[in-house]
Amino acid sequence: QGAVKRQALYACGTCTPPGHEPAGICLACSYECHGSHRLFELYTKRNFRCDCGNSKFKNLQCKLLPEKGKVNSGNKYNDNFFGLYCTCKRPYPDPEDEIPDEMIQCIVCEDWFHGRHLGAVPPESGDFHEMVCQACMKHCPFLWAYASQLAGKENSIPPLTKVNSLEDERIVLNVEESEEQKKEIKKESGAEHQEKEEGKQTEQSNEPSTSSGSSCPEVKRAFFSVVVTKSEEPVCKLKELQSKQVFKKDTATFWPSNWRSKLCTCEECLKMYSELEVQFLTDECDTVLAYENKGSSDQETDRRDPLMDTLNSMNRVQQVELICEYNDLKTELTDYLRRFADEGTVVKREDIQHFFEEFQSRKRRRTNRMQYYCS
Repeated sequence: QGAVKRQALYACGTCTPPGHEPAGICLACSYECHGSHRLFELYTKRNFRCDCGNSKFKNLQCKLLPEKGKVNSGNKYNDNFFGLYCTCKRPYPDPEDEIPDEMIQCIVCEDWFHGRHLGAVPPESGDFHEMVCQACMKHCPFLWAYASQLAGKENSIPPLTKVNSLEDERIVLNVEESEEQKKEIKKESGAEHQEKEEGKQTEQSNEPSTSSGSSCPEVKRAFFSVVVTKSEEPVCKLKELQSKQVFKKDTATFWPSNWRSKLCTCEECLKMYSELEVQFLTDECDTVLAYENKGSSDQETDRRDPLMDTLNSMNRVQQVELICEYNDLKTELTDYLRRFADEGTVVKREDIQHFFEEFQSRKRRRTNRMQYYCS
């Protein structure tokens, strides 16, 4: 199928031990071609194509797809393919590590890390959806602009500069007036003053409340102009966040479930994602949770009984009729096939056709005899 968007992978320590080129195999090949080998479970990787039987395997031919390209240039490899994880480059489970700790996967590099080696303490409640490790935060520094608003409190990132606002969507700017603006306000005519008084109620609904309750025409004018311009949505969410104070730290970050949908998708940002090779960050179907949910849905579909699905779509009378017909068919077919089993003869295509022709004929005779009358 080529490079699969996300799939479970394994590395074979028997075929590609340390010192050899790293290689990954799919779940099917782990059963069919490497069943008795020493395997490392890699969990899931994105955009990976199975290497089984290619040039990285000297004495092995893939049983499922013998004809393969020599290499898969689109695959990405790391120390996981030799059973080593985290910045400490240790196996998991580690027989020499007596400290109980969980492993967390970075959604960018897809390596696994001990919680104590992330530079930040993971949320105790486990209330986070994805993690980006220290190295990947350095590789993608733009994420720090989002981290102050979207990432968990455990990242210990100071919040963005707070400003007074009427609503969550509005931002009030501190506007310093020049001397010319002040003079212009003082020179307002009586007619202008009267017009302002008539529009006072409208402006009061838009102006920020103050503790003293006093009104300032200069502030009201400045605020009104800001509200008008704010009605236009910014072109780039990232630039809006970067215009504020952004704090960067040498730590991993922990993100909530909907954080990917908050990333800017303007043309400039999409180009940046492409250059950094992190286009997948804007795809919520790329997450491991989406992969697991799809697997659960597929299993439920496989477990469905076609007969029960058909019954559920019918009314009560149709259900009873179908069940009766099904039981008649099952009984007659079992009796018919038992004769072949007792005699030890082979059931041929013609025998099955003959059975169903006879079955339909008997069914029509039964239906013709049934007459219903209402008194």
